[in-house]
Order: sequence, then structure tokens, then C-alpha cells
Amino acid sequence: MKRIFAIILAVLMITALVGCGSKKRQPIILTLSTEDSEAILKAAGITLPDASETAAANSTITFFSWFDPINNYSEAEVINTGYWTFREKYGGTVEYYECSYDTRYDELANLIMAATSPDFFPAGVSSEATFPMYCVKGTFSPVDAYIDYTEPLWEEMAEPAQAFTLADKCFAFITDITFRNICPYNRRVVNEWGFDDPAQLYANDEWTWDVFYDMCVEFSDPDSNRYAIDGYAYNGALVQEASGHKFVDKDENGHYISNLDDPVLEQANQLIYDLVKNECVYHEGSSYWAGRDNHTDGAGVKDGLCLFYITYFTSIQGPVDEISAVWGDVTANELMYVPLPRNPNGDGEYYLASIPSGYMLVQGAKNPEGVALFSACERFKIIDPTVERIDRRQLQEKYLWTEEMLEMYDECRRLILKNSYMYLNGNFIDNLNTAYNHFRDDIARGGASTSWAQLKESYAENFEYYLEEQNAVIDDYIANN
Repeated sequence: MKRIFAIILAVLMITALVGCGSKKRQPIILTLSTEDSEAILKAAGITLPDASETAAANSTITFFSWFDPINNYSEAEVINTGYWTFREKYGGTVEYYECSYDTRYDELANLIMAATSPDFFPAGVSSEATFPMYCVKGTFSPVDAYIDYTEPLWEEMAEPAQAFTLADKCFAFITDITFRNICPYNRRVVNEWGFDDPAQLYANDEWTWDVFYDMCVEFSDPDSNRYAIDGYAYNGALVQEASGHKFVDKDENGHYISNLDDPVLEQANQLIYDLVKNECVYHEGSSYWAGRDNHTDGAGVKDGLCLFYITYFTSIQGPVDEISAVWGDVTANELMYVPLPRNPNGDGEYYLASIPSGYMLVQGAKNPEGVALFSACERFKIIDPTVERIDRRQLQEKYLWTEEMLEMYDECRRLILKNSYMYLNGNFIDNLNTAYNHFRDDIARGGASTSWAQLKESYAENFEYYLEEQNAVIDDYIANN
């Protein structure tokens, strides 16, 4: 992507020069035509095929999903999407077939068996997971014949796409990645407590588990109903995400392996253990899943009763009045967020788990070339330097995010592109899924009474046994394909 940055820099210099001479720099939005943007990316070696040279032009592709991210744009936004390029440049059409989330795989299996397969389906690696078992089952097909992740258009997604490799084949068109959990806080509350601002600590490379822990302990007081941490996500985020290490990983042969002996995971779990032991985590009675206000995201943050509500990035997006009522006044610069703190004894890197955007090719798809072309159009728009990202513009104009919040958004994107990291759970064999989920949940449920050594003793044997079963399924797939 370095070659792209040189091109982007030239565009940004145009923007800066336009602002010269004014007392206060005003942002200038460059509006360039499709031809202009294609010329700029062509200089970086990034091109889309000529419409006359692709058999997928003027064709229809069918998208099967429980939600529709393709057509869900206003007319003012659609020019910035891959669908616009697919439609206007290539005469392509995307037909949406809605399914129920709960029965999506059953519905898809019925269509495949009836030889009426749709063409593509959303890719996922966690709660909406498609990989690996639905690939082993034959629900989805490899995409290698239709995509080359070494090409300039796709090379930045080559590492994230590794999460979808099986038997040296890739099963997904990954067009982009976004970040998962972050650490929001109310800046007014932080200031009232005399704490250093986490955003400044991050800027100084001082935002570590130790600093985070010290703040949490000082802030928390059960007698005053003050707990530094709340929510569902903190345990997984601090252990599996902030550490940069997973409970289950893949080796060079594509086999799934246990990481329960990883000392970094033990250090991360010790952080959770100590936080719970020192009553820094909100709970009701003995249940560590009973969050404040029935687990309302951000509950207690504005009121100074919760210091850090680690949660999905999307949880702090929404109408200004709704977000301000819970998290703090957005327009008064109260709401702020940072990446997850880093391991002070680690490699010096900050880690955020990423969520992929992309598509799986359904077994029996009638137009795989069309899906590949549509995915290329979407990827092209994502890296187009002349197009302001739709999601960033919405944050600024609709949700009234400050420039500092937007800059942190850009920084979080930089982190995940530098250290791409995805969960692998969600679609293992049933027994492994059950053991994995119970292990993850017990990190929070066990609280101060359960050390990492105790957790390992309870789960290591099951992990190893079911991982062997998982790998046997993978080996059988490889042998027969």
C-alpha cells in the first residue's frame, strides 16, 4: 500500500494548499469524477477490468442474507459504494434474497440441494461464522480461481484473508476490516478524578494494562455503587484481543491448536482476576453477567459510576441525544475512546480484534465471476483516495463527532491494518464450540476464585480432545478434496 500513500499525499497537498491564506484551516472536500479516481489509482497500479473485457459485465448476482448492506444507502451516498461502480461501470445488478437469521443455514442448504443456489453470502468468523465448518460441509466454495490477493487492489487484505484459508484454499472475498472492541470513557469524569487522559496516555505510548488497572482500583468503591468496568465484552477484549493472542490458533499445516499454555494469555487473565478480586467489575450478587441497567451499553459512564465500558465500536455511534444521555455530551467533548490498553511486558504493540467485511461464494453459484467483479468494485471504492469514507462522514455530520474522535477512528483503523487479528471461534465442531464458549465465559464467571491454572486444569483435556476431532474433520476434507 506504500505506493498508494504517495498518491494520497498528492491529493492531500491539494487540499492543504486550497486552505492557505485563511486564519483557520477549513476542510476542503475534493469532488472528482469516476474517471479521475480511476486515473489516480491506476498510477498506483490499481485497476478494474475494462467493461468490454469481462464476461461478468451486464450480469446479475444474487445475495442471500438476513440484512442488506448493499442497497442500504441514500442516493447521495451510493456513488461512493462498490455497488454504484458495479451498476454504472459494468451494468451489473444485485438481487437481494432475505432470510431469517436463526434459520439462515438451513434455508441456504435447502436452496443448494434444490440446485437453486444464490451466488453469495456474508463472510464471518465469530457469531456469524461461516468458517471453517460450513466450508467443510460444502456450503461454500473456494474463491482462488476468481481473486489474486497479491494484486495491488487486494494485497492489503491478504493477511486478513488468511483467516479463511483451508487446505491452502481461500474461501472469502475480504473487501475490508473494521475494529471490534474499544475502551470508551467520559473525559469529564476522568478529569474530576485527576487521572491522566487515556487519549493522551495513548499518544505518549503509556496506555498499558498497569495504568488501566491502577485507575480501575482507585476509582472503584462498591459501597458507592462505583465500578470501573461493566459490560459483556471486557473479559474477552482484555484477554484475547488486547493481548494479541488467541485461545485457539492455526499452525502452518492448517490444524487448530490450543494456546492455553501461552504465558501472555495467563498474564492477561491475571489482569481480569485482579480486577474482579478488587471489586472493579460491576455485578449483582454472584452473577458477573448482571450488568447495570440490564446491560445498557455505557450505563453509569456519564454519571461517574462506571469508568471504562469496554464494548463494540458501534455502541458509541447513534443519534446525538441518545448517545449523550448515556455516555456524556458528545458536542461538549465529554465522550472519548481509546484502543484497548497494551501489555506492558509484551511486544510494544497495541492490538484490536478486527471484523471482516466480505463475502462467501455459495456452492453451486451461477455467477461466481459476477461476485468477484462486484467484490473488486467494493474494494476499489474502499481504497479510493478521492472518496471520503461513508462511515466516517456519517460520524462527523450525523453523529457530530469531534475531530479528535475522528482522528482516533483513523488511528484504530491503522492499528488493525498493521496488526490484523481475528477470532477463530464460532464455527467449530459442536463439542469444541461448547468447550470454547464455556472456557471464555468462565474467565468472567469464575472471577477472583478462578486462576488461569485452575481454568486450564478444568478445560485443557477437553480442548485437546475436541481439537483432535476438529483436525480429523479438516484432514478428511483435505484428503477428499
